[in-house]
Amino acid sequence: MMSSMNDVVKSLEGFNPFIEEIDEREVKVTVSPDRVIAVLETLKANGYSHLSLMTCVDWIDDNQLELVYILFSWKDGGKFIVSTRIDRNNPKFFTVKELWPVARFYERELHEFFGVEFEGNDDMRPLFLELWDEKPPLRKDFDPRDYSRKKFPDRKYEKDVIKEAKIFRGEING
Repeated sequence: MMSSMNDVVKSLEGFNPFIEEIDEREVKVTVSPDRVIAVLETLKANGYSHLSLMTCVDWIDDNQLELVYILFSWKDGGKFIVSTRIDRNNPKFFTVKELWPVARFYERELHEFFGVEFEGNDDMRPLFLELWDEKPPLRKDFDPRDYSRKKFPDRKYEKDVIKEAKIFRGEING
């Protein structure tokens, strides 16, 4: 890890994080949900001012959703990945749009695709899925085939595993 990142990691010790060095320029910081905002503020104050991405992972077996924030420093090219887990059955978290205005779009996307509600962000309009009335589609228990059968009952959905295997092996073009 770069020395400048070492100093930043030391500044996070009070938040009781789990630190994982991915490579020389990338560090993952996992903290409890009640400490995420303070960690993000600390990182931003230390030059990690660019919110490159905000995403979510569905850990269905653990009944949790993992929120992931990727912060970048234009000064040294370093990247911090901040992660926390929230309850999958009651997926609520606090907005970070006050820190990064662009977060309002990431939060809308996570609301739409994973069902996460962000307190403080009152603009949860759909970005992509207008008139969506099903379970969020990026949750692992969403069944796209079942959805398609309900929404498009006149279509036939037959799987040709032999053809798919040939495409996968490169024997034919898909």
